[in-house]
Amino acid sequence: MIYLSQLLGNPVLDLNGEKIGTVSDLGIATGEVFPRVTSLAFMGPGHTPFMISWRKYVDSYDEHEVHLKVVATDIRFSYLQPNEVLLARDILNKQIVDTRGMRVVRVNDLKLSDTNSTQLRLLGAEVGIRGILRSLSPGIERLALRIAHTFGKQLPEKIIAWSYMDLVERDLSDVKLSVSHKTLDDMHPADIADIIERLDPRLRGQVFAQLDDEQRAGAMAELDDDAMAAQIMGSMDEADASRILSEMDPDDAAELVSELDYDKAEKLLKLMGVNEQKAIRQLLGYREDTAGRIMTSEVVSLPEDKTVADAVERLRGLDEDFESVRYVYLTDEDEKLSGVVTLGRLIVSDPDTRLEDIATTELKTASPEDDQEDVAQDIAKYNLLAMPVVSDEGKLLGIVTVDDALDVLEEEHAEDLQIAGGTSSDADGTEHAHDLVWLLRRNAWFFFWVVATAIITFAFKTDTSTFTTALLACAAMPLALVVADDSVSYVTNFFLENDPDDEDSPSTLGFTLRSIGTGLVFALICTLLVLAFVSLALPDASDAALAHALRLGFTAAAVSVLVSFALTPIYLVILSKRDERNQETSGFALAIISMIVAAVVFAIAIAVTGTTGIVLG
Repeated sequence: MIYLSQLLGNPVLDLNGEKIGTVSDLGIATGEVFPRVTSLAFMGPGHTPFMISWRKYVDSYDEHEVHLKVVATDIRFSYLQPNEVLLARDILNKQIVDTRGMRVVRVNDLKLSDTNSTQLRLLGAEVGIRGILRSLSPGIERLALRIAHTFGKQLPEKIIAWSYMDLVERDLSDVKLSVSHKTLDDMHPADIADIIERLDPRLRGQVFAQLDDEQRAGAMAELDDDAMAAQIMGSMDEADASRILSEMDPDDAAELVSELDYDKAEKLLKLMGVNEQKAIRQLLGYREDTAGRIMTSEVVSLPEDKTVADAVERLRGLDEDFESVRYVYLTDEDEKLSGVVTLGRLIVSDPDTRLEDIATTELKTASPEDDQEDVAQDIAKYNLLAMPVVSDEGKLLGIVTVDDALDVLEEEHAEDLQIAGGTSSDADGTEHAHDLVWLLRRNAWFFFWVVATAIITFAFKTDTSTFTTALLACAAMPLALVVADDSVSYVTNFFLENDPDDEDSPSTLGFTLRSIGTGLVFALICTLLVLAFVSLALPDASDAALAHALRLGFTAAAVSVLVSFALTPIYLVILSKRDERNQETSGFALAIISMIVAAVVFAIAIAVTGTTGIVLG
């Protein structure tokens, strides 16, 4: 086995042993399961690039040299064929799609296999740390392997076989990759969307160019980042973008159009068919975060006096891309929703049976103005595959499907985690790469304590006794900082658990009074405990300075605790106002603000009580 990094830069020697250049690249024929190396690219005298046939001219090779069969004067230049790519130029250090692992990775090296003395074949791409180390120096790789072995660890290769690689950084529409090659075209739209979200922004358009309209529409609908979807759509040709919108389900298309600027959205809508445009405009007429915005108008409905045979005939006539059908909805003579028949009942019923005889008439419905989270929770509560959305007159407008409900619940859960200061885990395990960030987030109070202590003691550095007192007093600051962090958790928990529109939820005034009361009680308990500790543990006059510093610090901490809880109503208002504007708020950001305020109040309290002599006890 040999790697591309071990060949690049090696001298190229002709039949007489004369150096005529250095290896710069290898070309492969892509239309094979394990592609053959077909071309050798090297840099000749005067930095002149050459490309020659590997089979015709290469006699032997190793990790140090490449020997040719002919003298330099007999070499004839060749050209890269349409089904060939260059390993270093087109693959090395580029992003590729691992179609087996459904992920985007960067190629750090390429592994080659010598099938005989002269022929080389590409086995796959090295995407792990060993490829990086090897590209720096084979010696560094060997050293890392020895160190890992010393500690009983393995440093395995991470090789992606050619048959599972898809290239995204150049147009391969005319290149036959491999007879068994799996490409993006074979993947589920949700997997394509995951890959697109992990690609560099400049590559996303190239990936979309490899897909047909149906694949693009499916992937666009699966993107979690609405802003990214709008950016991709905004950068596309208007005719192509309009076709993709037409392929999407109306609710997904409406969600995407709402993210575009007005002029762009109008242009795309006007290029669409009348029916598709009407469906999207109807959904855009509803407010965001309502059932009307996530419902689809693609519904199978029939008069209640029709038969099972009529329903089956209607289902057979649906387009292939029609929204998945779970129910057949029935309407009465006034076109109001009157019942629903499941597909299971249709299958087992006699063709001549009237639909109203097998229908369920006790329906759970939603209004288009209902909050989408409430609708999603009802779908989960009643184990529905879809919930009908009806007008005030009882007419069927559309349905909210279970997949859209799951998306809503997932989004709300992610927002709740962010408000609460939590993080969601990554399916790829990448959260382990952020251990330091996690540690900082979980123990932010410690770093505030260190910094604030340094600042406070620096302010008193000119007076030795005052400096010592301030330093000892800062031992109580963690109490103030931890409580400040907890006060934000107290606010976010209240915000998440109580709906302001619910009559049974506590009022803002009640929350304010309870918060201030909690702060007073907590501050009083801390003060009493420290006074008792100082009196019992430091009764001697020789400990007067230490006792004074502790009383000073815990007095400042008590003041800071009271202020932290007194500010909780303001944090609640911030969360509520931003939520009304559909703006996300990080609980961690609020916690940082709260700890900054607590540290400032603590410092001011020390300065005031220390200079005036107002210290409890």
